[in-house]
Amino acid sequence: MTTGSVSKPGATESRPVVRLEDVRKQYGDHHALAGVSLEIRSGEAVAVMGPSGCGKSTLLNMVAGLDRPTSGKVTVHGEDLGALDETGLALFRRRRIGMVFQFFNLLDDLSALDNVALAAQLTGTPARQARRRAKELLDELGIADRRNAYPAVLSGGERQRVAVARALMNRPALLLADEPTGALDSHSGEQVMDLLLDLNQIGQTLLLVTHDPRLATRCANRVVDLADGRVADERSLERAG
Repeated sequence: MTTGSVSKPGATESRPVVRLEDVRKQYGDHHALAGVSLEIRSGEAVAVMGPSGCGKSTLLNMVAGLDRPTSGKVTVHGEDLGALDETGLALFRRRRIGMVFQFFNLLDDLSALDNVALAAQLTGTPARQARRRAKELLDELGIADRRNAYPAVLSGGERQRVAVARALMNRPALLLADEPTGALDSHSGEQVMDLLLDLNQIGQTLLLVTHDPRLATRCANRVVDLADGRVADERSLERAG
């Protein structure tokens, strides 16, 4: 991968890109998060792991501004998400956060190129400029020859690469990935792992939610283990190379 249009997603800062302060989320009698405090600094790749129901997806939704905590504070790139209304949160997500999902979430009636370009057009970028950047990203991610194909005829690995390109369109300060290899075969999963590692090595801050220890050890330099809505353990990883 080159370091042209993908690199330098945000200026390096001393303050954390993500800060959760005693974040709690309660659904009825169930405490999905029970007082989570966590910081992620610029350029880190953090994997959140734990059993089903431990609060991983809830934590990711808090950072993405897709859900609000019952109590506590979530700050992303210096912005207190609790101070934003729903319109403000939507704009913030589009401009500062890239999201990659397990099942891709591509629009079936748009080509790969148009799926990617749409992310920038929604922030007001002119269509021609958006399509130019989309072509650059698809080229850097190795699927330029598939830009006019529709999701139905793309392989799982190709669809996830399109999804990553879409997530990178607005040069986000933070890339969130929810089980990004969960719907892929082993070969495609390895390709996506390599892609995420490459992105982090050129400075992209990553927050990954995964059940897959291979993804964590390949792509993350820190692992946060959740259990019963709490941080049970944190450990740093040494990556080869």
